Amino acid sequence: MTGIDESLTRLDDTVDAAFDPWRGRPQVDRTAAMVSNLADYGLVWVVLAAVKARHRGPGRRRAVVSLGTAGVSSLVVVRAAKSVVERPRPEEQLDVRVRTPTSNSFPSGHTLAAFATAVVLPDSTAETAAYVGFAGAVAASRVHLRAHHPSDVLGGAAVGTVLGLLLRPVVNVVVPGSPDRARRRSRRTAKGMGPPGYVLKQL
Repeated sequence: MTGIDESLTRLDDTVDAAFDPWRGRPQVDRTAAMVSNLADYGLVWVVLAAVKARHRGPGRRRAVVSLGTAGVSSLVVVRAAKSVVERPRPEEQLDVRVRTPTSNSFPSGHTLAAFATAVVLPDSTAETAAYVGFAGAVAASRVHLRAHHPSDVLGGAAVGTVLGLLLRPVVNVVVPGSPDRARRRSRRTAKGMGPPGYVLKQL
């Protein structure tokens, strides 16, 4: 066992032990299972995107493009990483009603996809905070259920966040009138750096 393996084992054991007092409590176990199931196959993100897409216009296009981009990219990255790392799942998983994992353990696909989508999909700071908070709950649920080692979840969160940050500018280019562009224009206008007509009008 290498030094890195030993460090990961210590990290996993420490974090897993912190979850132990909460395991076996029916309400906590059910909540963890519910959160995990909501993230299964990106269900919660599909629902959120559908709500955003209920009206025609740039908002609908952005929601569809964001969801599709994050979903496809996450799937490709997760499958590639799992095929390379080939880490076994934890030996004992919590006996609750969740889909039995069949793929390798690293990284956590639920967590990676959740963080990637939580960064790409929102239109405001408040939405980002709420979505990232839910992504964190997904990560915690996967550790609680022993569906993943804690380091699988941490890796998934890190890779998913970076992936989301890389994809968001792509979505902004594909979909005109994105909120990020609008905020940049608003800041330029506030600083007197708006369109020429605006500047001349101020003079």
